[in-house]
Amino acid sequence: MTDTDCIFCKLAAGEIPSQKVKETERVLAFRDLYPKAPVHVLVMPKDHYANTAELTAADPELAAEVLTVATEVAESEGIAETGWNLLANTGAEAGQTIFHVHFHVLGGKAFEPLLAG
Repeated sequence: MTDTDCIFCKLAAGEIPSQKVKETERVLAFRDLYPKAPVHVLVMPKDHYANTAELTAADPELAAEVLTVATEVAESEGIAETGWNLLANTGAEAGQTIFHVHFHVLGGKAFEPLLAG
């Protein structure tokens, strides 16, 4: 399931090069072109789902695999022990600009807490 106009679908198909960090049959992790932290890797399903809500409703097993790959990326990038953020923007008002669900693995520096607790 792909969207021919989606840049992330093109990345998943290998039509656009990326700096791959990890790849499985169904998930791709690659370095962000405009990193916001020393470690900034995007993790996404290769199949096209617009956002986290759509992914989890349609394929919970794939959603779990994406989270597993994100954890493996944190481990391979050396940030699992010191701490890392996992961020998914869902919807335009939340800052989503590419409507192919993806998660940002961020680490390698201290972050200010967004919420207490």
